[in-house]
Amino acid sequence: MDEAATTPVEIPLIDIPAGKFGMWVFLISESMFFTGLIGSYIVLRLGSESWPRPGTILNTPLLGLNTLVLLSSSLTMALGLNAIQQGKQRQLKRYLLFTALLGSLFLVIKGCDYVHLWRHGFTLSSSLFGSCYYLLTGFHGLHVLSGVILMLYLVAAASRGAFAASQHVRVESSGLYWHFIDMVWVILFAILCLV
Repeated sequence: MDEAATTPVEIPLIDIPAGKFGMWVFLISESMFFTGLIGSYIVLRLGSESWPRPGTILNTPLLGLNTLVLLSSSLTMALGLNAIQQGKQRQLKRYLLFTALLGSLFLVIKGCDYVHLWRHGFTLSSSLFGSCYYLLTGFHGLHVLSGVILMLYLVAAASRGAFAASQHVRVESSGLYWHFIDMVWVILFAILCLV
């Protein structure tokens, strides 16, 4: 499977491993998906006569902490890729596991945030802002959950010695996905909590 993942795609002037090329195509489609959701939110917000001011409903400090948790997971992902590029299997496993744990912590904090908001009457049907908030953060949360599962798969594969300094395309491609979902969260945090 690694050999197929590192086979270059036949594209004139481009020599990219198939797995990496496929991830870029997938991320472009995901970018369009989130652009549609975020664009809809912005249109609805600008068209509304009464939209809550940032910080009046959401727990911005908690969501800021959650942003720090997710950004830290991007660092551990980058360190994991760097480790395998140097042929360090043990460090790769450790950093991938840290990435999965930080992603899981992000989801736990998000779940606590949901429970708190729900108990205080901020639900999916309580307002247009509530609908937008749960839709945007819910879809993002599903992507984080998928990323956590992917990290655990990579940890299992690394435990079997599936990666080497010369064969790390799956780790690199997975890192692209992880950094993408982190970037999406930063945008969501900014538009939902800060502006």
